[in-house]
Amino acid sequence: MTTMPRAERPPAAVDAATLALLNELQKDSFDYFVNEVNPANGLIRDKTAEVWPASIAAVGMALTAYPIGVEQGFMARADAVVRTLTTLRFFANSEQSESPRATGYKGFYYHFIDMSTGERSWQCELSSIDTALLIAGMLTAAEYFTEDTPDENEIRALADMLYRRVDWQWMRGRDNLICHGWNPESGFLRWHWEGYDEALILYVLALGSPTFPIERDSYNAWSRSYEWKTVYGIDYLYAGPLFIHQMSHVWLDLRGIRDDFMRAHDSDYFENSRRATYVQQQYAIQNPMGFPEYGALCWGITASDGPGPVTRRIDGVQRKFWDYVARGVPYGPDDGTLAPWAVAASLPFAPEIVMPSIIHYHDMQLCEANPYGFKASFSTVFSHGRVACRHWVSPYHFGINEGPTVIMVENYLHDFPWNIMRGNTYLQTGLRRAGFAGGWLDAETRTS
Repeated sequence: MTTMPRAERPPAAVDAATLALLNELQKDSFDYFVNEVNPANGLIRDKTAEVWPASIAAVGMALTAYPIGVEQGFMARADAVVRTLTTLRFFANSEQSESPRATGYKGFYYHFIDMSTGERSWQCELSSIDTALLIAGMLTAAEYFTEDTPDENEIRALADMLYRRVDWQWMRGRDNLICHGWNPESGFLRWHWEGYDEALILYVLALGSPTFPIERDSYNAWSRSYEWKTVYGIDYLYAGPLFIHQMSHVWLDLRGIRDDFMRAHDSDYFENSRRATYVQQQYAIQNPMGFPEYGALCWGITASDGPGPVTRRIDGVQRKFWDYVARGVPYGPDDGTLAPWAVAASLPFAPEIVMPSIIHYHDMQLCEANPYGFKASFSTVFSHGRVACRHWVSPYHFGINEGPTVIMVENYLHDFPWNIMRGNTYLQTGLRRAGFAGGWLDAETRTS
């Protein structure tokens, strides 16, 4: 395996310039949740496009970001309480039924819902993973708002009720794997969560449920579908898009705790994400597709917006471009589109290579106005040399991008989200039922 520097913990004192840059990035990204919200129900717009619906995953990110905003002085605690309680009350009171116009069913929620009414949008699916991200945000709120006041007591009670209401058992399908989702027109989707992906948080929440827990065989079926690979001399549990190696870590502190799969490979999921981050950088250095600008400072391939769908000949090469698609490393797809936010969200794993890239992307000053920090994505080759900006830049910001930026910068600097979520008994139970042991999880066992 390629030798990599040992994982670093955040320095005792980050230098002033670095801290200022990270605080700026964090505050700008946090503002997405301040502004792209319906204050009457707490719903968060999926992306900054007109007449666009809410994303329940973005709502989960907002509920996680509000406590960070309080701690960092971005938002008053009283305002965060109002926003959080408004959101939880909406989900507690919204329609749960088989109606195609409902907000959810069996405790799950539709991927996209109308910003005003909360009704299902676009005939989308009842989403298992997006419900998990929403529930993770609700549990974060319950762990943070612990004062003995009527409002904070209600936050905890509602978050607990909403988690208990999710019928995780109902969502299991083939080989007891958790299904991607369900819709009222045709029933369960044919896809299931298998192969290493962002579903770790989903399986842990489903295992930890006090009301409808799945069994260990579901988790075992998922982990049996993993692929351990060697890429650029680096051994790791493979997943192509960078966000997969980040999403569950937004809430789960996976440092030093291992399930059976990671014990067999003498690793853990945090170390695995570190290796995946290095694979991403190495891919850009190798640059097999010959894209301009790719290199040690310019990398980060993930599910992202793009300039397509279109095919265009550029500098004598026929290039195919996609719109929103799960781009990945090293097997593609790769059309020269990079996502600076995804690099920032890897900061806790490999700060020694991530921080220089954050500085590089900050200094690029991509032409599109950036009210919420880094743009979602840009192309290194589409329109390269043809317009003043030289780059195609996504015209949108996405809540699912802004959330990990806020939260993972905070995890790197202060351990705050991880610290409060280590105390959540449901997550502890889910991790133990999945076979995790070691580190802080064993320490929690001894003190409980």
